[in-house]
Amino acid sequence: MSYSQPPAAPPLPKLPKAPTGIAGLDEITEGGLPLGRPTLLAGAAGCGKTLLGIEFLVRGVLDYHEPGVLMTFEESADELAANVASLGFDLRGLEANGQLALDHVQVDRAQLAEAGDFDLEGLFIRLGYAIDQVGAKRVVLDTLEALFGGFHNEAVLRSELQRLFRWLKDRGVTTIITAERGEGHLTRQGLEEYVSDCVIVLDNRVVDQVTTRRLRVVKYRGSTHGTNEYPYIITETGISVLPITSLQLDYPVSSEIISSGVAGLDEMFTRRGWYRGSSVLISGTAGTAKTTLAAAFALAACQRGERTLYFAFEESGPQLIRNMRSVGLDLQPVVDSGLLHIEASRPTLNGLERHLVTIHNRLAEFKPSAVVVDPISNLVSVGSLLEVRGMLTRLIDYLKVNNITALFTALVSGRLGQEMTEEGIASLADVWLTVRDLEGVGERNRGLSILKARGMAHSNQVREFLLTDDGVQLLEVVLGAGGIITGTGRQAQRLLEERQAQAHAHELARKERELTRKRLVLEASIANLRTEFESVEEELRQSNREAEAQQHARQGLASGPASLPSTQPLG
Repeated sequence: MSYSQPPAAPPLPKLPKAPTGIAGLDEITEGGLPLGRPTLLAGAAGCGKTLLGIEFLVRGVLDYHEPGVLMTFEESADELAANVASLGFDLRGLEANGQLALDHVQVDRAQLAEAGDFDLEGLFIRLGYAIDQVGAKRVVLDTLEALFGGFHNEAVLRSELQRLFRWLKDRGVTTIITAERGEGHLTRQGLEEYVSDCVIVLDNRVVDQVTTRRLRVVKYRGSTHGTNEYPYIITETGISVLPITSLQLDYPVSSEIISSGVAGLDEMFTRRGWYRGSSVLISGTAGTAKTTLAAAFALAACQRGERTLYFAFEESGPQLIRNMRSVGLDLQPVVDSGLLHIEASRPTLNGLERHLVTIHNRLAEFKPSAVVVDPISNLVSVGSLLEVRGMLTRLIDYLKVNNITALFTALVSGRLGQEMTEEGIASLADVWLTVRDLEGVGERNRGLSILKARGMAHSNQVREFLLTDDGVQLLEVVLGAGGIITGTGRQAQRLLEERQAQAHAHELARKERELTRKRLVLEASIANLRTEFESVEEELRQSNREAEAQQHARQGLASGPASLPSTQPLG
């Protein structure tokens, strides 16, 4: 008997969402705010609640063609329009086009009297008229404290809040309601967070004299979401949220090999370079030529016709160009051609989030194929190690997703050893190079080695290198009794090897002469023996000839009388 599998159940519908258009926020909320439902935005003064709500409306109009209504209870429409004009948001222009309705409700708390029959019918009528006027899909109410600040009856507050939220749901508008933080509660009244479908908390904190803003989604009915605290910043273009979980490890990779800019270093890799889109880390102590190696890589990329972005945290652009010219790396022509752009600033100019957003903005504007950050160690001055790691993790992932080859330099402190970086991103790098001082015989020399290179074999040697008028030059490995020899020891070893070679050559020449003499003696001996042999041979031949002559003579005498004819005298 066979059994058939039951048919798979159809997937359940997901909660519809309204994208905010704010960079990073849609990724945290996995698509945006709940469509047709109210969202509570809570935070202290100066954290950007009003700005986030206005950007939600403006992005809805410009990016998603959804008209909106902004109802404010504190600032007037003219004040809000002037405040956000510096961010490029033209509220009056959108209002003139019928895409946005601005309404300022003046609330005088001194004239409010709490009564059991108090309701918000007047507000509903006024808000409903504004929604109908532009056909709004989005609404922002800023802020509720101005409306409910004069009431202290919790039952009345909860009832009217529930009526307000239900009324907004019935109208089907996606709403952001801003509220101030309270003592021991997310809001001052402590009620709004319970009746809201989505609650987002904004925080503005100062740590070690550095201001940092954080965003957290406290709850989101009917949807999963990022639960961590995420840094965000307010830039000249609006709000940018920087979620750590926004980038997944599903990006494409390249098999193309590109040069490091140093011929000898390329030869240390079996494939003569590293993969395009790799993240490369060069770590080492001060004065070990990390910046020079980074500049060589940038120059080589530009010479291939690739746009390169160089972030310098220790030197100005002109100083970097001047210094690199002394070692044969002329960056000025590629800067003039527009292939290389140097962005120089002190890390303390901005916080970590601002630096990350600045890098993102420059990447979007310049569209480079390669990026250099020199050095990442200085970022520790504007954030904790954990925050720096998080920022660099997001940056590396962003560069990998866009297939941009990145090179980072990192200063290694003596207390951490030669192969450890405070930032702790070595595990994220695809290629890790270390440069170090090689001390010996009263001098210091520079050495380079490859600690790892994902996806390819590489040399395990420590190579000495020089900064010459023609750039970085890797020297051949010279081995001595105690290992690799560098600097003056290398020259002494070469002189010793030359003397040994000369002595060996002299010894070979002496042995060659001795062999020649022995050959001559041997040849003379052979000649003497040959002469003696010939003499003996000649004597033997002479003896043989004499013996043969004697033999013939004896034979002639023996046969002479017998062979004479007999004669008779004649009568």
